[in-house]
Formats: sequence, structure tokens, C-alpha cells
Amino acid sequence: MVSAGTLHFLRPAPFIKVVPDYLPHAPLLVAVSGFFEILGGIGLVVPKVRLWASWGLIALYISVFPANLNMAIHAERYPEFPPVALLIRLPLQALLIAWAWWVSRDSNEKS
Repeated sequence: MVSAGTLHFLRPAPFIKVVPDYLPHAPLLVAVSGFFEILGGIGLVVPKVRLWASWGLIALYISVFPANLNMAIHAERYPEFPPVALLIRLPLQALLIAWAWWVSRDSNEKS
């Protein structure tokens, strides 16, 4: 999570490109999502905030789903990705949400 979030700042152009056209201020949205991805990743390793970090990452994964769906629908705009890879990203979001939920349950059981 921390590595992926850091890329939002080091190489923002690819992330900006995938923000759906109907959302304003793409660079700001990319920076905000990167910040929260970094924060969530760090939070997962801090037991006192792991539950909040898990649920924050779930919210983040849900909020970026429209970008992944937009990419799959408009695959022609992203020739650098094989269309099948864009489709695979959709269920991958569900796996990431399930993983973050699982981490939150683990946090609850140890409290």
C-alpha cells in the first residue's frame, strides 16, 4: 500500500490519466488517494489503528473502483494495458476489499 501510494506522488501522470472525465481536479484526487493509501498501509502495521486503517482502505478501494471500471469500459484509451488486464482489475478490487476486511477482523479478535 505504501509503495503504491508513493507512486501517486512520484509518477502521478498514469494515475491522473485513469481518473474518469466526470470527476474534477484529477491531480488533487490522485494526491489525496495516494496520501490515504500510504496512511492506510502504515496504519496496518500499527495495532492501535489497524482497525481504522483497514476500514479506511476499504473505503479507498470502493472509491477508486469507478476509475477501474472506466478503464475497462474505455480500454481503447489505455493501449498500454491489455484489455484483459483491465477486466482483471475489477475483481481484484473485491479481493483487496476482502483482504482489508479480513485484516480488520484480525484486529478485532486481538483487542
